[in-house]
This record gives sequence, structure tokens and C-alpha cells, in this order.
Amino acid sequence: MAVIAAFVLNAGLNFVLGIAIARMLGPADFGRFALATAGAVVLNTLLFEWLRLSATRFYSARVREAEPWIRRGLDRAYACIALALFAAAAVCAGLGIVVNPTPEGRLVMTAGTMVAGIGIGLFDYHAALARARFIGGAYLRLVVWKNALAFVLMASTAWLFPQPVWVLIAGGVSQFLAVLPMRKVLGDRDLEHASLLPPGQVQKTLRLFAVYGLPLIAANAVYQIMPFLNRAVIAGTAGFAEAGYFALAADLGSRAFATLGAALDLLLFQIAVQAEEHHGREAAETQVSRNLAIVVALLLPCAAGYWAVTPALQALIVPEEFRGPFAGYTDLLIPGLLCLSIMNFALNPVFQIRRRTSPVVAAALLGLAVNGIGLVLLPRLIGPQGVAVAQTLGLATAVVVLGLRALTGSARLRLPGRDLALTAGACLIMVLAVLPFRGLEPALALPTCVAAGVLVYGALVWFLDIAGLRSIARERFPKRMPATAR
Repeated sequence: MAVIAAFVLNAGLNFVLGIAIARMLGPADFGRFALATAGAVVLNTLLFEWLRLSATRFYSARVREAEPWIRRGLDRAYACIALALFAAAAVCAGLGIVVNPTPEGRLVMTAGTMVAGIGIGLFDYHAALARARFIGGAYLRLVVWKNALAFVLMASTAWLFPQPVWVLIAGGVSQFLAVLPMRKVLGDRDLEHASLLPPGQVQKTLRLFAVYGLPLIAANAVYQIMPFLNRAVIAGTAGFAEAGYFALAADLGSRAFATLGAALDLLLFQIAVQAEEHHGREAAETQVSRNLAIVVALLLPCAAGYWAVTPALQALIVPEEFRGPFAGYTDLLIPGLLCLSIMNFALNPVFQIRRRTSPVVAAALLGLAVNGIGLVLLPRLIGPQGVAVAQTLGLATAVVVLGLRALTGSARLRLPGRDLALTAGACLIMVLAVLPFRGLEPALALPTCVAAGVLVYGALVWFLDIAGLRSIARERFPKRMPATAR
């Protein structure tokens, strides 16, 4: 429950922070900030993601005691990469001051992007350590520290120094500072006896991490390069203001989906790893199939609900200068963001458990190719909105390819067809129920749509036990649940 609480808090504060920064920077500077932030995420994916993935896959409370070289290998790799990236950032900053000493200079922005990438990587790594050891309380405190510091530092920086580079650096520093109070809890005092290990053990561990993580890194990098490329295309063809409109819609939507998906992944993937550790590969595959049904049962109604409340959110929360384009881009981006979340949190774990992650890369590359073709053709036909359509088509292509790979062949996953069909039907009924309220005054439409959607979909989930969610609730709260309906 602490993990779920952490993600709810993270989602809410990130949403508010994104709106606040957009309001203070304005469309053009927010476009620059969003482009640099996407670059920082790409850097983090390329350089640090393999460590996060390896921590969640190979590190645990048991491994912490029995195989201390796992943690030593993780720490050593992170420290070396972070120091190298910080040195590169210092060089870029120095050159930027000489060549173009302004906050908008490319070298200065690149240095800020590197600093932000280091901060993101450090936070994600320590969050993965807490996740791997199932320390929910520590994870909650880590998220609280990060969000509190990010809100204070980034919002105050945007207010006092409304330049994208300073806000970017403030974001990286806030994530670095959030880790400091948790170092003792997440540290490993038993690392000293790792020095007694046979020579070369840490190097073998790093090779294991690389073989496991590199294909996933390549796929994640493609999915991060895609929005970075799309924002750059919009900025180059329609200006930074239009890139800012696109970025706000993409960022708020992706955070909503990623927050829920990652919260589920934190719990469900580790359960699958435990099933493999204690009961073998077949049990892990069965758990992954159950996880897929749960992820879709929770993400699909959220996508439909987000679409239903977008007009109300735009009128009530989105800064005035972003209104209009925000809703237009959001409607086009939602299907692609849903596809990306299903890939990351429902399909990727199939190949992670099998330690055969190359299909993830193939699907990502094909999606990037479709996105690239869309970038060439669609903006000429329908304007900047064509970039959003291209992104959605690319992500939809990738999820279809990866899904076919997971569900076909001799090692195909057993598809939870009943749960998926019930989820789709329940979502359709939910959308029909909330549609009459979508056109109300925004202040009334938002709570009415949310309440109606939750009641209708929640009731259907309960009575039909979609994805086994009712059974899970009964197991988790046995004394608070009514007797099973016959």
C-alpha cells in the first residue's frame, strides 16, 4: 500500500508541477524546457536504465545477503557513468560560457540536460533498490522527498529565473538531494565482505547485467527518442510555441499513464520474479499472464476516462495560452500512450522473465520506422497535429508486433481472453455512461464524469471479477469485504 500511495502522490504533484512550470515559462520556453527534458530522459535511458532494470531483476533481500557482489557491481557501474557524465557536463558548460554565454545557448542547455540526466538516474536506481527489496515505506519516503524538493526548487526557480536551463538543473538537483536522506536505509553495510570474493566476480556480474539490459535499453531508448524527435520536428517546422503545446499534452498524458503503469509494475513484476525464484519458470509465466490482465483492466478505463475529462481539465487547469491545442493534441496522443504503457508494463515483462529481450528491440525499431514515415507525410497533410498521429501510429505498430511475438509460437503466452473481453465491454459501457456529462460546465463535468466512471466500471469489475480484481481485494482486506455474491 505504501508503494501505491507513493505513486498517487507522485502523479498528483507531477501534474501540478507541470502545469505550474508551463504557466510561468510560457509556450515557447516551455517547449525548450520540454525538449531538453526529453533529452535528459534519453540520456538516462541510454546510460543508466540497464542498472535500474538489472536491480529489479537480479537484486532482492535474499541476493543482498547471499550474493553481495550484485550490489557492488551496480554501485560501481553507476558511480563511473555518473562521474563521466558530470565531467562532460562541466566541459559543455565551460565551452558554452565562452562561445555563447546565454541561458538559451545550446552548449549550456546540453550541460543542463546532462545534470538532469544524472539526477533522474540516481533517483530511479535507488527507487529500484527499494522496489527489489519490497521496502514500501522507504520507497514512499523517497518519493515524498523527491516531490517536495522538486516542487520547491523547480517552481521557485521558474518564478525567480524563468529560463529553461535553470529549471532543468533544479530538477536534477532535487532528485539528487532526495536520495541523500535515504542512503542509510537503502545502503548495504554487508558489502565489506564482498572483497573476499574470487577475482573477476564483479566483472562477470556487470557482463550479466549488460546481456540482460542492453536489448531493453535499446527498446526504451527508441521509445524515448521518438517523442524527442517529434518535439524537435515540431519546433523546427512550427516553432517552439507549437512544440510547447504538444509537449504539455504529451507530458501530462504520459505521466498519468506511466504513473499508474509503473505502480502496477512495481508490484506485479516482482511477484513474477518471486514466483520464478520459488516455483520455477512455469509459475512465473502464469503470473505474467495474470499480470497482463490486471494491467489492461486498469489502464484501458483510465485512457477512456482521461479522454472523457480532457475538455474539463483544459478549462479548469491548463494555462489559458495552451488551451485549444492541448485538447486537440491530447485526443490524438491518448491511444499511443495507452499502447506504450501496455508494452512497458504488460508485454515487456513476458520477455524479461524469459531473459529473451531482443523481440522488444525489433518491435521498437519497427514502431520508430512507422513514426518516421508519418513525420514525412502527415504534417504536410494535416499540419503539426500530424506529428501526434505519427507517434500514435508508431506506438500502435510496436504493440501489435510485440503482442503477436508474445502470443504466437511454441513458447506463446496463454492469453487471458475472458478478462480482456470483459475489460473492453466494461469500458464501452463506462464511456456510454459518462458521455452525457462531458458537455456540462467544466467545474461540474469533471467530478461528475469521474464519479460516474468509477461507479459504473467499479461495479462491473466487482460483479464480473474482471482480471480477478475482486478476489485480490478479498485476499487483501478479508475482514472488510462482504460475502461473495452468488
